Amino acid sequence: MEDHVPASPDPRADRILDAAADLLVQRGYRKVAVEDVAARASISKGTVYLHWPTKRQLFEAVVVREGIAYVEQLVAELRRDCEAVLPHRLAASTYSIIMGRPVLRALSTGRAPELEIMGLDHGLLERELLMQERLFGLLAASGLIRADVPDLMYTMKASSMGFYLLDWLEPPTARLDLRQKADALAYTIKHAFEPPVPPGRDVLETVAEQAIALLEEPLPRYSAQIYTYDKKQRTP
Repeated sequence: MEDHVPASPDPRADRILDAAADLLVQRGYRKVAVEDVAARASISKGTVYLHWPTKRQLFEAVVVREGIAYVEQLVAELRRDCEAVLPHRLAASTYSIIMGRPVLRALSTGRAPELEIMGLDHGLLERELLMQERLFGLLAASGLIRADVPDLMYTMKASSMGFYLLDWLEPPTARLDLRQKADALAYTIKHAFEPPVPPGRDVLETVAEQAIALLEEPLPRYSAQIYTYDKKQRTP
């Protein structure tokens, strides 16, 4: 599979992003200064600004990199097994990937409200990188979702969102492990939204190929934003 996350010509850039991601999860956006990121990455503050001229652009790069990594993992699963395109499998894979990546987990569970001050449009991340609406439409049009589901995207998101939020709200002693939660989500999606008899493997192979193309479509555009910024787009 083609790697859509470009390698930085300067390895320090990845160290900066790794440090920023760790601090973002630990403290939240408002409590992290560029100086903190530089110290964590063992470089100078000026070096950070050579790569990202503003704090906001630095943390935007962190979030975009996480979104691309999510897509890459999901696409890899679809390439390994076309049955991974079944809605219950997609839901479980998405949950496992997101909950296994601290930045995405923080965004999805409500643990990082400080991120809102970044001015990031998280809906844009969903629409353009995660492609949720178009992906749901593809699954429905291909017969992988029951035709009688009202307000499909809202209903499916509402059904799965509790699995993300409950991880934050439930007492630690009551927690299941990640695999058990993913399996429970898969069971819910399968029995609530999928037809009794799934399409044949030939259909699944075709839909998996279409889903891969859909997911990969915006990656080159977004990967370019990780390490490079148009000077005209820079803000003070």
